[in-house]
Amino acid sequence: MWCCDNMKNITVSIDDEVYRRARIRAAEQDTSVSGLVRDYLIQLSNGANSSWQSEFGRLAVLEQEIRDQLFATNRGLRSADNLTREELHDRDALH
Repeated sequence: MWCCDNMKNITVSIDDEVYRRARIRAAEQDTSVSGLVRDYLIQLSNGANSSWQSEFGRLAVLEQEIRDQLFATNRGLRSADNLTREELHDRDALH
């Protein structure tokens, strides 16, 4: 099923406790830690991790809504709206 000529090695650093729990989980599933990581990355690359995609989609929609609100209220991110150097560093204005 897996041909070594097409495989890439990666190095992942994790703490001892995470590694210990991963080894236990791998043994329960009759595989290796590398097998667990490989399966996870395959699922991730195939789009099977829908919770990540859902979160990404939710944030993209939220960003667009905020941009639309800024545009509708004429409060876009224009350079003309920026503070001058003097206004930016005016410490007395905070008091």
